[in-house]
Amino acid sequence: MAARTMWVNGPIIVGAGPAGLSAAACLHTHGVPSVVLERDDCIASLWQRRTYDRLRLHLPKQFCELPGMPFPASYPEYPTKHQFVSYLESYAAAFHVQPRFRQSVASARFDHAAGLWRVRASDPSESTTEYIGRWLVVATGENAERIVPEFAGAGSFKGPVTHVSEYKSGEPYRGARVLVVGCGNSGMEVCLDLCDHGARPSMVVRDAVHVLPREMLGVATFSVAVLLLRFLPLQLVDRILVLLAGLFLGHDLPRLGLRRPDSGGPLELKNTRGRTPVLDIGALEKIRAGQIAVVPGVERFVDGGAEMVDGRFVAADAVVLATGYHSNVPQWLKGSDFFSGEGYPKAEFPEGWKGESGLYSVGFTRRGLAGVSLDAIRVAGDIATAYHQDSKTTPSSSTDCSVAQMVPSQTQT
Repeated sequence: MAARTMWVNGPIIVGAGPAGLSAAACLHTHGVPSVVLERDDCIASLWQRRTYDRLRLHLPKQFCELPGMPFPASYPEYPTKHQFVSYLESYAAAFHVQPRFRQSVASARFDHAAGLWRVRASDPSESTTEYIGRWLVVATGENAERIVPEFAGAGSFKGPVTHVSEYKSGEPYRGARVLVVGCGNSGMEVCLDLCDHGARPSMVVRDAVHVLPREMLGVATFSVAVLLLRFLPLQLVDRILVLLAGLFLGHDLPRLGLRRPDSGGPLELKNTRGRTPVLDIGALEKIRAGQIAVVPGVERFVDGGAEMVDGRFVAADAVVLATGYHSNVPQWLKGSDFFSGEGYPKAEFPEGWKGESGLYSVGFTRRGLAGVSLDAIRVAGDIATAYHQDSKTTPSSSTDCSVAQMVPSQTQT
């Protein structure tokens, strides 16, 4: 089948999550049209399709706003996932962002001879479109694909094994023994949800982890950190956060199986390695009460449970893998060394938003939605400067038609 070819009068944005929407919205305010390609049939598919029911934003809403639009005043400090999705839908409408859905990008490559990006995408009918434009904005994010580790003896375990992206509620697990592999925010919250639904969870904690209270005396811990960072160096702020965590959460976490890293504070590890500290919203109380068992790493799965690295056997009727996600950029971005093999810009923050030949990235800072917003503002401003210089027009808030169909390509698919 011959591929259609579409000329894009502006940037090609891959991804319609918060990063892609932010980039398109900021470009719109500069009078720059864009095309947003999304493999799913909705915006923010991670939030809409791959999150559990009780999920809320882990940070206060003022730190999660996208550029140009605050959350409604009626929203609580920690909006629910449904409220966040509603906010994103309103955001897209306000800035006239209309993604082209069911466009799964197979490859994106810079054509040096033409000085243009060629992005090939296909829909469910396997019809292929090649989008051609001067700029490419990578906005697929840090959580594009789920991580499913390989475990010895996995085939021996006969119960259901699901990734946290498939987990919605603890109701189907009522009365069951559930092994939750992973102790990040998702792992902790899934264990808490399982307890609330009468299940008996065991949480696998393989590595050291920083656990912080979500709030201290009614003030968000993240707000305290942001305030302290205005006056103090990061390492000192990390020390203060660890001290406050001991004060509010207690000093018995190592005894509970939750040891802190020997080096690197919570903010330092988040910024340098993407290891987000856990914000406790009640799981520690359940651990202390014996309702959540903390166990070490899995050695191998067996029929009826798993053998752990310390030799103990943990009985389980089901397994939930709270093992996170990873970037998928290396799978489709070709011929560029801007991204590492792990799918992150090689340049360290704050320089990782701009590459060569009109290549940009939004949402790979490992700094959450605040990092997304910062990237989007920088990217849009940089592209707008070049766009208006080329078009010799005065920036305005309106956008022209951003895609024009050309003759079908002779490339066969």
